[in-house]
Amino acid sequence: MDEQAHQHRADEHQHRHGDGHGGGRHDVGPHSPQGRRELNRLAVSATAHCLTGCAIGEILGLVIGTALGWSTVPTIVLAVALAFVFGYSFTIVPVLRSGLTLSAAAGVALVADTVSITVMEIIDNAIMLVIPGAMGAGLTSALFWGALAVALAVAFVVTVPVNRALIRRGKGHAVVHQYHH
Repeated sequence: MDEQAHQHRADEHQHRHGDGHGGGRHDVGPHSPQGRRELNRLAVSATAHCLTGCAIGEILGLVIGTALGWSTVPTIVLAVALAFVFGYSFTIVPVLRSGLTLSAAAGVALVADTVSITVMEIIDNAIMLVIPGAMGAGLTSALFWGALAVALAVAFVVTVPVNRALIRRGKGHAVVHQYHH
């Protein structure tokens, strides 16, 4: 969310709810503690949204590739492709409900989610590759599932500040918010 949009939102909140002290205005801009908390909340929410779609695609791809006995590269390619499909679809479906056409909703999803999904996929797949034996451990192995859980958790932590920076600039998931009302 850009600073002007964030300030407008803070002003609307101030107008509706007052300041609790008889009408004087508190600093609720993007650099105030309240503004930073709101930005952090939006970044965590956007990242959780991204993680949901990415994790479904990632897990499905890794499970399919592993179950079929594929080598590491095709398994990861499938996992990444499915992560993008599910990640984008988790944005496209609600945006379609706002009345946009499929092509317009897809455009919004591309703008909103590409950076976030890309960062998440780079991190979680890199972790799966660097944990010895994780990719070849098999679906019944605690190593496989433990490594995947760690990979997704680290990807989430790394992606939150990326989404925060994008939202602060009115980019990334901030683009989607106008369609959620």
